[in-house]
Amino acid sequence: MTKRTKIQDIRNIGIIAHIDAGKTTVTERILFYTGRSHKLGEVHDGEAVMDWMVDEQERGITISSAVTTCPWKGQDIHIIDTPGHVDFTIEVERSLRVLDGAVGVFCGVGGVEPQSETVWRQADKYRVPKLAFVNKLDRVGADFFNTVKMMKSRLKANPLVLQLPLGAEERLTGVIDLIRMKAIVWDDDTLGATFRDEEIPADLLEQAERNREQLIETVAEVDDDIMEAYLAEQPIATETLVAAIRKATIRLALVPVLCGSALKNKGIQPLLDAIVAYLPSPADLPPMQGLHPETGEPIACPPLDNKPLAALMFKVALMEGRKLSFVRVYSGRLEAGKEVYNPTRKIKEKVSRLLQIHANKRERLDVAGAGAIVGVVGLKSSSTGETLCHADHPVMLENIEIYEPVISMAVEPKSHSDQDRLQEVLQKFVDEDPTLRVHQDENTGQMILSGMGELHLEVIISRMRREFNTQVNVGKPQVVYRESIAKSAEATSVFDKEVAGQRHYGEVRLRLSPLSRGSGNRFESKVDETVMPAAFVQAVEKGVMESLESGTVMGYPVVDVAVALVGGGYKESLGSELAYKVSAAMACKEALVQADGYLLDPIMKVEVIVPEEFMGEVIGDLNSRAGKIEAIEPKVGVQEIQAIVPLARMFGYSTDLRSATQGRGTYTMHFSHFDKVV
Repeated sequence: MTKRTKIQDIRNIGIIAHIDAGKTTVTERILFYTGRSHKLGEVHDGEAVMDWMVDEQERGITISSAVTTCPWKGQDIHIIDTPGHVDFTIEVERSLRVLDGAVGVFCGVGGVEPQSETVWRQADKYRVPKLAFVNKLDRVGADFFNTVKMMKSRLKANPLVLQLPLGAEERLTGVIDLIRMKAIVWDDDTLGATFRDEEIPADLLEQAERNREQLIETVAEVDDDIMEAYLAEQPIATETLVAAIRKATIRLALVPVLCGSALKNKGIQPLLDAIVAYLPSPADLPPMQGLHPETGEPIACPPLDNKPLAALMFKVALMEGRKLSFVRVYSGRLEAGKEVYNPTRKIKEKVSRLLQIHANKRERLDVAGAGAIVGVVGLKSSSTGETLCHADHPVMLENIEIYEPVISMAVEPKSHSDQDRLQEVLQKFVDEDPTLRVHQDENTGQMILSGMGELHLEVIISRMRREFNTQVNVGKPQVVYRESIAKSAEATSVFDKEVAGQRHYGEVRLRLSPLSRGSGNRFESKVDETVMPAAFVQAVEKGVMESLESGTVMGYPVVDVAVALVGGGYKESLGSELAYKVSAAMACKEALVQADGYLLDPIMKVEVIVPEEFMGEVIGDLNSRAGKIEAIEPKVGVQEIQAIVPLARMFGYSTDLRSATQGRGTYTMHFSHFDKVV
């Protein structure tokens, strides 16, 4: 058991970036300089991080969230890898939910790239304080100030330049620290492990002084104390300036900007110092707000060990065949060997083991306090996004959104050996990712895999082949529709048969009525116990709900229907649950046929960010896809088009958008609602 780190000495951060910005290299250097890995350039998967780097590098995205811990100057820095693509919405949102701060890595040549923009906006949504690190300044064409300019225009950030590059392109030797007014120079012979402070070269001194003046002016705009000292032309102590920058960063008024080249081992140690100096500890942020699962009243979960437990599971992974849950503790203590309560599932689970996850090892813990991010073994039923607390102090940290899959494909094994493993492999993916669903089609016997988008399913198939060596054939992606009814209808069904030597009898009369969109399905009984005993009413409800899982139009689930049990018959000693369940299913199917069933299309909320000169073409394309433009918001140099479009018309959109905008347009898409197919 390790010594408990004080909550003020914990930093929970994510490194967010476009894949080409060098995020992997920055993370690698951090692990090396903090002593977590012992060979530079080696990508550790640390027994705790699923190594999906092939898919990540091929597609330019991060797919999984995972955690590693490294010490720096008496502080514990927990680094969480955050996914960046909207197809992995549940992981993106819940990873950002557990972060206290983030480091945005930008390429000095490419500047603010589309993927960086997407993830930055998602971090803004959760009000996550951020630092920026402009990387790759050793490359030809690198332009530090252009990247800072792009941060203002594209991200609407308020960048605060804390460092300048010392030298340019292949002559980059270090950085100029504008807070201490020193040049930091790295020694190439020690792989960047040693560096020294020097005086700023005479030819750069004037530029450094000008930029420091600008730095103080920017801080003065958001801090009254600095403003007073600045106007009175008093000297400002370094400690005062750092404290003011920290305060402004935490309340999202400023984004400190640092620079360097991770590949050339320059700039990483000052970045670690900045993470500690400017990003918040869990104690610096307002208490996480939760809700009482029964009453819905708000409950504050302050970051204190002596308060009731409130923790959030943000990832599930399978390690050596065992389920490992990644958990962020917001309040109270999580103890190995003790029971916890899951209010979403209304169950108790035992925490068998607690693990501190490191880059290259896992260390057992007895207890994890507020602010900690740990691995938990032993949670069999709990899943991503669910809360762990104590049964006598129940709390739900977030309303769990159910992300319904909107796209499906058929998967079948290539050989007999693959067939045996397919079900098991798919179940592992479903355990890790709650947005993924697997079921067998009753009519065709095919295994159907459903997910959040084309890319989501592509990645799962790719991982299946790479990680589990399971070869499959895949069918073309299909849209997952729903069905509903246009009018009310009634039907009666009688089941009167001999089964296994015993006669079963049940008579059921049902009325089906349409409900407003998004209401779900409802069942109610309008008969008293003299017509039908209560035990059989439950069997009728079960038969109805099972029947609604497959409609009469094309066999998709039926939604937004009210089913009323309005009559039936009962014969003493012949009535059985089987008879009433089958009779209810038959009556429900018959009523659905009469009720004018129709298909419901999944409608997607689409946000397209596009340079102004391509606006007309993009809007025309969305209209041709039966899209409805809901809003157009002007941003600096670009326009954000918000539209709703049927998913069936969005296949191949990313390619079409790229060609229509010379690769400059980006879009995000997520499920909005189901609506009638027109």
